[in-house]
Amino acid sequence: MSHAHYHLAGIAGTGMNPLAQMLHLQGYQVSGSDRFTDRGDRVPVLDQLERLGIQLTPQDGSALSRETCGLIISTAIEADNPEIIRARQLNIPVLHRAEMLAQLVKGKHLIAITGTSGKTTTTGMTGYLLEQVGMDPNVVNGGVIVNWANSNRIGNVRRGHSDLWVVELDESDRSLLNFHPDTAVITSMTADHFPLEETIDLFQNFSAQVGDAVICGPGVRAHLEGCTHAQIVEHRGTYVPYPFGYHFHHEGNDFHVYLPGQHNALDAHLAVQLCMATGVPPEALVEPLMEFQGVERRLQKVGNGTIKVYDEYAHNPEKIAAAWTAIAESANHIIGCWRPHGYGPLAALADDLASMWEQVCRPTDRIFILPVYYVGGTTTREMEAETFVEQLQARDVPALFAPDYASFEEAAVTYASNGDAILVMGARDPELTACARRLGERLS
Repeated sequence: MSHAHYHLAGIAGTGMNPLAQMLHLQGYQVSGSDRFTDRGDRVPVLDQLERLGIQLTPQDGSALSRETCGLIISTAIEADNPEIIRARQLNIPVLHRAEMLAQLVKGKHLIAITGTSGKTTTTGMTGYLLEQVGMDPNVVNGGVIVNWANSNRIGNVRRGHSDLWVVELDESDRSLLNFHPDTAVITSMTADHFPLEETIDLFQNFSAQVGDAVICGPGVRAHLEGCTHAQIVEHRGTYVPYPFGYHFHHEGNDFHVYLPGQHNALDAHLAVQLCMATGVPPEALVEPLMEFQGVERRLQKVGNGTIKVYDEYAHNPEKIAAAWTAIAESANHIIGCWRPHGYGPLAALADDLASMWEQVCRPTDRIFILPVYYVGGTTTREMEAETFVEQLQARDVPALFAPDYASFEEAAVTYASNGDAILVMGARDPELTACARRLGERLS
């Protein structure tokens, strides 16, 4: 098995790099390519993958040979990609990343976490809790678990030696339908990548593939009745503010989450229920949950100044509102920036995004909108960021267009004073994290 070679196109992606690591940890020969490498843009995750022993190559097809067992791609890889063309010439199977992951978990005890918001944090919490109570899980997550990250380990994957797998599943490309878990969490159902009706239909189809239990976030259960033979569990918790976080009560135990925002307490509650469904007594989870330090880019605090700087992955209305509301609890003013991660998503969600900011953005806050993130390929420029800013301003949202990171950073430093917070938000673009870290250092 160790000689089998898989090549991943777009290996830096949040769904691709953890799969590459897990294949490598299981003894496969792994190589990968990415547009970032071809542009000479060395994002940190590529350096980390290389240090693990994964070979990086140009995205030109040269890494593929007749001995290659499969070319693994994500939905972002287009049909005219040179590696796909080369794979077809050599009759190498082309697999979506979810198909490959589904092969790895086949016949195993699978715990799957999905939903339109909160799935990465819930997966991270579940994997960490199960590790701490000695269940030795395999974990594949889209986000880095802070407790696990070090110089030798990225922190979004754990190789266990049990049959237990904890996996984050993506609804954005419907790839969650490749899986038939024993137990699942569906955190939420809101319009994000699809209209609400399509989103509900997708999760109903997924729930029909779950064997034992589906644990639901608030409001999810009502959509699943009659769609699945699995037990449907929905506990509504009360999440009470606590110094540096929240606490909640479940089955005779008090749980404390040392992370900002009520949404993190909800995710923790789901993770606790999921661990209990796997046979862990609730009292064994209390202490490990207090030690959980969060997931990178999920309200991750960077820098130590009196002006707090946060790096946040939020890219849809529900996630942005949760992050903004959580920070507003303790910040005098918020100076935020958001980078739309695609022209299509911005156009589809523009009205919902504008309504959301109208509700959460206080008159003394500021939101800067960066240009739409674009890495090439064929796409229709359905809506530009400048047009969206005009829509926000028409609703009296204190929004401004920032043509680049440098101009946002200067404005943020100018606007912010002690007791304020700077919130850097968006998906896909690694420069968002770099921007947050520059501001964190500058203001420390």
